[in-house]
Amino acid sequence: MTTATSAGQQRVTTPSVGATFRRSLFWIGVVLVLGIIVLATIAVAGGSSGGVRLSAANAAPAGARAVAEVLRQQGVRVVETSSLADTQAAVSDPATTTLFISDENRFLDDAQLAQALSLAARVVIADAAFSELAGVAPAVSQAGVVTGTLEADCSIRSVQNAGSVTAGPTGYRVTGDASGAMSCLGSGDRVYSLVELGGGSLTILGATNALTNEHVAEAGNAALALTLLGHDPTLIWYLPSADDVSTGAPSDLGSLAPPWVLPVTALLGVLVIAAALWRGRRLGPLVIENLPVTVRASETMLGRARLYEVSSSRLRALDALRVGTIGRLATACGLGSSAAVSEVADAVAALVGAPRADISRLLVESLPTSDRELVQLSDQLLELERAVGRALLP
Repeated sequence: MTTATSAGQQRVTTPSVGATFRRSLFWIGVVLVLGIIVLATIAVAGGSSGGVRLSAANAAPAGARAVAEVLRQQGVRVVETSSLADTQAAVSDPATTTLFISDENRFLDDAQLAQALSLAARVVIADAAFSELAGVAPAVSQAGVVTGTLEADCSIRSVQNAGSVTAGPTGYRVTGDASGAMSCLGSGDRVYSLVELGGGSLTILGATNALTNEHVAEAGNAALALTLLGHDPTLIWYLPSADDVSTGAPSDLGSLAPPWVLPVTALLGVLVIAAALWRGRRLGPLVIENLPVTVRASETMLGRARLYEVSSSRLRALDALRVGTIGRLATACGLGSSAAVSEVADAVAALVGAPRADISRLLVESLPTSDRELVQLSDQLLELERAVGRALLP
């Protein structure tokens, strides 16, 4: 963009690339700072994630990879599974297999849990919830959170080898008739962190903190974990996942709806279309409507002239006159609308017999420095058009 100065010289006011960049530095800095904050937040969140609790492949504090690796070093075949189908395929001899189940998200239903218990001679359920206890050990119930260190208080071999165990997070209480049940690792008020049923075929373990990488080296936690889970040559480490979710659920929302919903919806759609055709506004032919106000071309011209006068834009006003004059002269001389100013000047000079330099000075080069000079140049442009018109007359 260019503007005219009082001296008739043009000054460039379009901002340069450098100026635009300097004005944008603040917002660029804001975007960079926000990006750094977002990346740092993601990094901190990712670094603080504990992974899947009690996973045999998780080396984070909440995982149990240390126990699994030590068991492998002692000759136990540890197989990690994440679905009931994979667990069934991994069990070759139930009599020589221990099944460890940690269903933290409660993916298994009662039927699946009962099926899992039948796969091995010894089953250890970690942090059993109310739903799991109702299906496999209805005489046992949860008894809240247990903390601290628990001392061995029963004759179970794994507990005796441990001596003391880190408590938590869950405690249990035998509330019903559970013949042959043995409760260990008591914390008072008949609350225990390990309950053995069926002569050792089922163990409900609430002191699962002892299995984690964070606490396995404390007290006798390692002895408890290795004795309890390393009893048989094969250990199936089963963490149920979304693959175990029951497939009996409806495949889509339409299956959940009553049978009359679809026809009623279709009928409502037909009624809406019919109402739209009945009451909808129909488009007719185009109608020419008179504008409320008519602005004459002369008023527009006078308005622009006053604006030029107020802002002292003499060069801009003269350029507007010159553009119109050059266009009319090009038409009169038989030149096209795309003709250059130099071509128009040559044709006009040859037609009226005037010096070409004077014509070019009038059409392009002269700069008005006062209102008087602007009026004189305007009159000269008008006189030049008249001279061309007279020269074209036969």
